[in-house]
Amino acid sequence: MIKINSNYPATQWIRAVLLAFLCCLSFSAQSVKTPKIALIIDDMGNTSRDSAAFSLPTEVAFSILPLTRLSQSYSRQATQQNRDVMLHIPMESLAGNKLGPGAITADMSTLSIRTTLTQALASVPDAIGVNNHMGSKLTQLSGPMSTTMQFLVEHQLFFVDSRTTRYSKAERIANDTGVMSLRRNVFLDHNATHEQIDQQFQRLLRLAKKYGFAVGIAHPYPQTVSYLEGALVNLSDHGVQLIALSELMHTQQIARRQQHPINHKEADQTIAPK
Repeated sequence: MIKINSNYPATQWIRAVLLAFLCCLSFSAQSVKTPKIALIIDDMGNTSRDSAAFSLPTEVAFSILPLTRLSQSYSRQATQQNRDVMLHIPMESLAGNKLGPGAITADMSTLSIRTTLTQALASVPDAIGVNNHMGSKLTQLSGPMSTTMQFLVEHQLFFVDSRTTRYSKAERIANDTGVMSLRRNVFLDHNATHEQIDQQFQRLLRLAKKYGFAVGIAHPYPQTVSYLEGALVNLSDHGVQLIALSELMHTQQIARRQQHPINHKEADQTIAPK
């Protein structure tokens, strides 16, 4: 219990309490207005060298490839760090690239897609969301994407459209199906040189300041991990905050319920060859 000095005028106490309350409100409002970025490291689980990414801040999400020898162990390790874990599901590309295990292709039946997703999810057991690995063909097709989104609804998973093609229908179908979703705005390391990574990271910050938030995707390349280890330490100097993807997902879900959807469709025009 706070003991009030009887010699101190009551009006002064009231004024002091009000001032403290207003300061708290101001601080809270400032936090809400701070531009935010969320980062995803894709392709985790290809090789043991990917483990270097575990040194990154725990706000950085890991999207783990299914059915590799490292899928389950990386899923557990990331969860032990209280890091967001995602399933990085391979989807058919226009270029016909090799997809790896757990892939969804355009010729698969509804049952085959659901069976594949079930097996893939079991190999990344801590996943709370999904994004597409490649997928420039499949994400343009309404049938397979509708089946995929219905599976995500049933398993309460969110979706991030990696946007490997500007013609992707994935985000729209996710929204129509009731799946919480966001889209990738910038690929940080399509060209994995320090100069290009920095250029793309600065673009990510500009988009966050313009729209209030932005989502970046990178890979566990040594040069990317090294760059992010330095850049994220100094992020506050740019007036931008790194937050967990799940936090951003829920924040934007609330915003959409309270008002019209935020027009946040600007994405990096550099489409990775996936």
